[in-house]
Amino acid sequence: MQFYRSILAALALGTALGLPACAATSAAVDATRSDEAVLDMAQAYKQRDTKRLGGLLPAAKGSVLEPWAAYWELSARLDTASRAEIEGFLARWAGSYQEDRLRADWLLQLGRNRDWPAFRQQLAQYRMGDDRSIACYGLWSDWLATGADVAAQVQDLWLAQREPEEACAGLAEELIKAKKMPPQAAWVRARLGMENDRLKVTTQAVGALNETWVKTVNAIYLNPGKYLDDKLTALRPQTREFVSLALIRQAYLEPQDAAIEVEKLRWRAQLTAEERSWIWGVIGKRAAQKGQDTALGSFAKGRFDQMHEDHLQWAARAALRAGQWAQVQQAIASLPVGLRNDPTWMYWHARAVLAQRPGDVVRKQAMADLQAIAGVRGFYEQLAQEELGQRSSAPPRPPTPSTEEKEAARQNPGLQRALYAIALGLRSEGVREWNYSTNLHTKGGMDDRSLLAAADLACRAEVWDRCINTSERTKGFIDMEQRFPMPFKAAVTARAQSIGLDPAYVYGLIRQESRFIMDAKSGVGASGLMQVMPATAKWTAKKIGMNDFTPAKINERDTNIAIGTGYLKLVLDSFGGSMPLAAAAYNAGPSRARTWRGSSGAPTLEAAIWAENIPFHETRDYVKKVLSNATLYAAVLSGQPQSIKARLGFVGPVDAAVPEIGLDLP
Repeated sequence: MQFYRSILAALALGTALGLPACAATSAAVDATRSDEAVLDMAQAYKQRDTKRLGGLLPAAKGSVLEPWAAYWELSARLDTASRAEIEGFLARWAGSYQEDRLRADWLLQLGRNRDWPAFRQQLAQYRMGDDRSIACYGLWSDWLATGADVAAQVQDLWLAQREPEEACAGLAEELIKAKKMPPQAAWVRARLGMENDRLKVTTQAVGALNETWVKTVNAIYLNPGKYLDDKLTALRPQTREFVSLALIRQAYLEPQDAAIEVEKLRWRAQLTAEERSWIWGVIGKRAAQKGQDTALGSFAKGRFDQMHEDHLQWAARAALRAGQWAQVQQAIASLPVGLRNDPTWMYWHARAVLAQRPGDVVRKQAMADLQAIAGVRGFYEQLAQEELGQRSSAPPRPPTPSTEEKEAARQNPGLQRALYAIALGLRSEGVREWNYSTNLHTKGGMDDRSLLAAADLACRAEVWDRCINTSERTKGFIDMEQRFPMPFKAAVTARAQSIGLDPAYVYGLIRQESRFIMDAKSGVGASGLMQVMPATAKWTAKKIGMNDFTPAKINERDTNIAIGTGYLKLVLDSFGGSMPLAAAAYNAGPSRARTWRGSSGAPTLEAAIWAENIPFHETRDYVKKVLSNATLYAAVLSGQPQSIKARLGFVGPVDAAVPEIGLDLP
């Protein structure tokens, strides 16, 4: 199997690079043995089998992927490698992704070992610059060397990390002990951990203040009510902070219980206004995520200027759901500048302003804000365009890459290696190297024309995810054929039309699900172009009469399309033809989508408002992107402007007078 995969990889690279068929075949045969060693090394690296890596390295010599082989071998034993070995590797593969990746590994090791002189020397040559831990080690080094005031930068980096780690937390602890950073930073970090159900984040933050307090944090996490009911709580140290953590944990579990508890006289007297506002922010956020009508009232009991930005975004969502445009405007206006300028909140702020029938000057500014984001680059950009009376259509295609631009992309070593790795089956390595090679943060980063040529290279190699993602990064123009390709067009359109599905909707979903990667597999086991779960595939095959289906066929193109479209059609029918509801059900499951639409008495909402209130970030983003994709695919397929609002429609509770169908959908 490895032999044939290697042959195909070399042939794919040769074809992408424009080599004659005979030359590509010759190169494929020559590369086979070294590529087999590279594939074996990839497995050995996952197991950190240093002995096997060392034994295989000589056999990988001459492979297109030799830099990867050399990286794996040295990275796996970096803690015992000599400085001369490491510097020799960096010199041998200078300018490559592998050089920068190993330097990043080394920087992390030097930081952990507190070898600051060597760290500073290597940091100056590090190009990626996107690792928060390395950034914190850099600030640690600066602080020790110069006494620089780094507290604000460290706090921002630390609070932005979703998981616990050593660098930022360790430096924060040192700064707190040196009285260069306020202890409040650790309590804020602890709050964020508790409200996002990340206990290790909370215990690490509190442990930075006092290791003996970690036991109390664990007890609070397990049973916040018991801690709050304990008569001795008020006599213990750090009562206010721990009570805040307990109320936050209680709010995560059941917001209404926390809303009752925080109003008790002893906590109202003891907690500061800032602590109470944060707690009400968490209560409001969790109530909004559960679709509870009490959310907006909870937010109103705190001060927006003392809430976290995540609370404010949920306050805006809750106000949208309630149709309270003044509160929408207030919550968005309280967001940090960066978030206020995000298309999501620019759009809703403008809508909130216009809904309140302002004077001409204010109305003109709101319309200008919509104009600033209007276009076809995303969901809210399309909605803004439609608010201005324009529909989504394909912009003029930019000039195709010139011969010189294409040649520059073909000759880029990083792009060559990336395509080769992907064809060989090392997709994650290939994707990382491709992204690095096209990233604007690297030296000689790509401008729009270079990105267009790189995307063209990926398209011709049929590496559709890199084709799309690279093309999406151009700023000055849009190539719709690159961004919205239609592989397997005959198969997809024929199948969709035969069962009454809009091909544009199917394409919009596939683009979001798999980026047209035939053998894509998700972390939860979904497979193929349309990312179908095994149990769903088996159930759907029976429903659509596919009697010869076996699990081994799920990645076959036509089988996956037939089952994926068959299931999508069943879901769409179950939700009365609502594309947003069907997309949510396809991603998160029909039962969740039914819950999110609300029960009898729930409001009927613009689907854009409903989608913005989906509690799962992944599904919220998914629904918006699928609908945006579908609208633009329809524009490409039809050649006519399209309405995203028409596809969105409205979402409301089930009509009790209409029997529901599809309740057995998995």
